[in-house]
Amino acid sequence: MMPESSLSQTSLSQTSLSPTLPASRTASLRLEVVTDTVAGISAAVAGGADRIELVSALGTGGVTPSFGLMQVAASCGIAVRAMIRPRAGDFTYSSAEIDLMRRDIDAARAAGLAGVVVGANHASGPLDASVLQILVRHANSLEVAIHRSFDLAPDPDEAIETCVSLGFATVLTSGGSRYAVDGIDGLAQYVAWARGRIDIMAGSGVGADNAEAIVAGAGVTWVHASCSAPVATDAQPPADRVAALGGLTNARTDTRENIVRGLRRVLDTLDTRAVAAPSRMSLT
Repeated sequence: MMPESSLSQTSLSQTSLSPTLPASRTASLRLEVVTDTVAGISAAVAGGADRIELVSALGTGGVTPSFGLMQVAASCGIAVRAMIRPRAGDFTYSSAEIDLMRRDIDAARAAGLAGVVVGANHASGPLDASVLQILVRHANSLEVAIHRSFDLAPDPDEAIETCVSLGFATVLTSGGSRYAVDGIDGLAQYVAWARGRIDIMAGSGVGADNAEAIVAGAGVTWVHASCSAPVATDAQPPADRVAALGGLTNARTDTRENIVRGLRRVLDTLDTRAVAAPSRMSLT
C-alpha cells in the first residue's frame, strides 16, 4: 500500500510550478511533452502543451518517475501520464518486475495522474499481450498508452489490433524508424489501420522544423516531443573528475518553454490552415 504523503496540498501549491495556463483551445492538433523534472513540467505547461508524459532518467529512454514528482505533476493543470518502466533496457519483464509495475501504477493513481504509459514485448519482438493485459486491467480507470516498445513489433498491424483489443488509448510510435520524420509512411499506414479506434501519436525527434511534414504526411493529430536543450550551469564538476568517478555526467538537458511554444505555434498554424482550407489539407 502506498504510504500516506507527507506533502500537504498547501506544500504542493508552493513547489514553484504555478504555471500560467494556456488559453482554452479547440485545436485538433495536440502536443504531448515528455519531461523528467519539475522545471520541465512548468515549461511544458507555460509553452502550451496539452499533456505531459512524466518520466525519470529521460536520457536512458525514461523509467518510472518518483512518487514525489508524480504528486507535483498532478497539480500542474493539464493531463499527466506517468511512464511505468522499472528499469532501462529491454521490455521483457520477470514476474517480480510485473508486480513492481502494478505497484507503480497504484502510485500514479494515488498521486492523482490521468494515466500511465507501459510496454512489454516477447524477447523475439512481438507485443506480450498477456503482460499488457495485466497492466491495462490493473490501471482500470486510468488512461493507458503504449510507448515505443510498440516499434519493436514485427507486425505493426497485428500490434495495433492487440492494443485496440486491450483498451489502450494511445500508441506512441516513430512509424518503425528511428525518427518520426523518417517514418512518415509507416505512421500514415498506422493511422489508416487504426481507423480512429486509437490515437496514433508521432514521437522521436519531433520539433518545430519537421512537425508540419509529419502531420501533413502521416495524418496524425498528436505529436510527442521533449522540447529540450542543454542546461548551462557553472556548478558542474570538471569533466575529468566526472569520468574518473564513472556513471555520472557533467551535462544534462531539460524542457524549454520557448521550444515548446515554437512547436505549439507550428501546430496552431496548421490548425488554422486546415480550418481555412479543409479541402486541401486533412488532419484526420
